[in-house]
Amino acid sequence: MRCLRERDGAEGKWLCAYMRRAVFPFQRDHENVSRGDLHPYAFSRESVIMNPVRRYGTDGSAAWPPDVMDEDTAVSKLSILARDSAQAVSDMIRQITQICRGMKKRPPGSEGEREAGEYLAGVLKNECGCADVKIETFREHPAAFYGYFWFSAAFDTLCAISFLFLPWLSIVFGAAALGLFLFQFVRYRQIIDFLFPEKESVNVTAIRSCAGEVKRRIFLNGHLDAAWEFPLNYYFGGIVFEIPGVMAFIGVLYYLALGICSLCGAGAWLHAAGRWGLLFVPFFLLVGCTCNPKRTVDGANDNLTGCLMGVTVLREMERLGVRLENTELGVILTGSEEAGLRGAKAWCRAHGSEYRDVPTYIVCFDTIHDPRKLMVNAKDLNGTVSSDPELCTRFLRSAEELSVPCMKGKVPLMGGGTDSAAFTQGGFRSVGITGLSHKLEDYYHTRRDSCDNLNRSGLENCYLATLRFLEGMDGQG
Repeated sequence: MRCLRERDGAEGKWLCAYMRRAVFPFQRDHENVSRGDLHPYAFSRESVIMNPVRRYGTDGSAAWPPDVMDEDTAVSKLSILARDSAQAVSDMIRQITQICRGMKKRPPGSEGEREAGEYLAGVLKNECGCADVKIETFREHPAAFYGYFWFSAAFDTLCAISFLFLPWLSIVFGAAALGLFLFQFVRYRQIIDFLFPEKESVNVTAIRSCAGEVKRRIFLNGHLDAAWEFPLNYYFGGIVFEIPGVMAFIGVLYYLALGICSLCGAGAWLHAAGRWGLLFVPFFLLVGCTCNPKRTVDGANDNLTGCLMGVTVLREMERLGVRLENTELGVILTGSEEAGLRGAKAWCRAHGSEYRDVPTYIVCFDTIHDPRKLMVNAKDLNGTVSSDPELCTRFLRSAEELSVPCMKGKVPLMGGGTDSAAFTQGGFRSVGITGLSHKLEDYYHTRRDSCDNLNRSGLENCYLATLRFLEGMDGQG
């Protein structure tokens, strides 16, 4: 790498150029839509793209030759998109705002979810050069995923009360509570779905062809639906939100231990211990207050940012006439992610054998907000599903090459999961990219997740890292 220092009379700028490939220098920019607590490094509209084979203007900006689109390869052409990254992010924010303010709420399996899907499908077809755009429906039970908490609260409470009368029955209720926790919540299995109303949800799939022979395929993913509000997180914050779940888990284990001791013929002290255990009951009941199904949040960050990340990349490529050389680039917009990754699971069932002709990768974006927390999740679904190692390494390397802050992490236990886990379980090579702390931000699943609380710097950093990632993947030939 070589670095040049250039003065323009007003300030000095470090202009860095990698030999044989373009990179995207950065400068400080504290601009945000509504908040000022941003990481100091963010790409601005004046960001410069440098390449040693280019001609440069006297002001240090790139002076792209008129015939650049004809004489350059698709890999080098992709870097052109970075010059307009600020405008691309503005377009993301504009469309997110349009969906949040101009369309219905988007709970899983709702008219609003379908409306947003149909709108973005139109954008992909008319503005992104995608000839192959599909809107597919599937049936599911969206209330079942968070309905688990009501069953859990009931089983936990019955576990405590029944111990005072029939200790063996306490073991039954405790085992049922733990089973639901492990399978319905931790592993996202559909154990109690049949008990809830069935609704229709949608997935959108679009593909943009490449310039040459297809050697690989990359899908960029985001989910269309928004979550029901978490009242405890909204009113009291993430720590208070997590306390009932932790205490309920401990309480059930406590009563299971007492029940086993009772079956083994332990003494009279068990009855007193059972009464003391009733102190867990308030936490059991609070588990049932985890979400409010009567209020759906706007979901501007979670996850219209993920949807528009992929759509914007394709739209900018179409606007500038750029195509990858050997990589088909597509977008998957899934429904009902907030209902337990149901849309991604349905997509895998529908397309599990369809995209096996060439290596196919899926990059899932979810809640792209804080530029300090851009993360490649090496493990997903409460830490139980491993993401594709190559994709993790490549995205991290791409961000590092641009000096974009990005870390390797995982979705922890009680942290839920992203669509990446479902795609991985469906046999696809996938990775989840997030832009928030997994310790629950104050806007996570609350009414604060609005279009007034978007983070321009976080979006731009992720956008540029994604461009560099695509460039590197296509550069494999």
